[in-house]
Amino acid sequence: MASTAPRPPGKTEEHEMSSAAVLGPTLAFLAELADDGRALEFAIGTGRVGVPLRERGVPVVGIELSEHMAAVLRRKIDEDTLPVTLGDMATTTVPGEFTLVYLVYNTISNLLTQDEQVACFRNAARHLAPGGRFVIELGVPPLRFLPPGQAAVPFDVSERHLGFDTFDLVEQILVSHHLTRDGDDGRYRRSHSRHRYAWPTELDLMARIAGLDLERRVADWDGAPLTQDSTKHISVWHKPA
Repeated sequence: MASTAPRPPGKTEEHEMSSAAVLGPTLAFLAELADDGRALEFAIGTGRVGVPLRERGVPVVGIELSEHMAAVLRRKIDEDTLPVTLGDMATTTVPGEFTLVYLVYNTISNLLTQDEQVACFRNAARHLAPGGRFVIELGVPPLRFLPPGQAAVPFDVSERHLGFDTFDLVEQILVSHHLTRDGDDGRYRRSHSRHRYAWPTELDLMARIAGLDLERRVADWDGAPLTQDSTKHISVWHKPA
């Protein structure tokens, strides 16, 4: 079963996400929305999206909480070409206005309370010029895979990795658990990450609180229609002109 959980990518998945097949539609989608304006990436990380978007001619600025990830990005591109400010995407501000603010690969789920997620929407709106757009890529909560009375859903059972998600349905918290075999001695390394999942309609309410209106919602960066079987969505909200 393929997981829709918003987990940090492993090395293999990270390589796939950086491939032309994955990045091409993402960059085309974002570049079209940015038009001739500036783009701000929340949680820019190591620059998987921000660096090639800048190379396409879109002026990009980033906000990133992790000093380590920002340092990796800095080895790819200089500060003058792609400025990055260290800080929390829900509260940190940077100078100027932007035609596009975007947040990819489920990263809003790293904010573990509804209040923090609302603050993120408000921060996006604060940076947008009138008519600008806020874009989020987020998995649809995979609760259809959760039978009554069961608290965990496996998403990967392979020779070197066991992965499953557990759910707190009251607090909307998803915890992704990983058991990864690093060598041939049979030992496994255990890790986990916590996320707050949110439904698309809940995000729309957050957007309205921030003064943004839903413009469109699709199932992927290619623009496929969203259905009840979609595992993620790309949502675009705009700031009234």
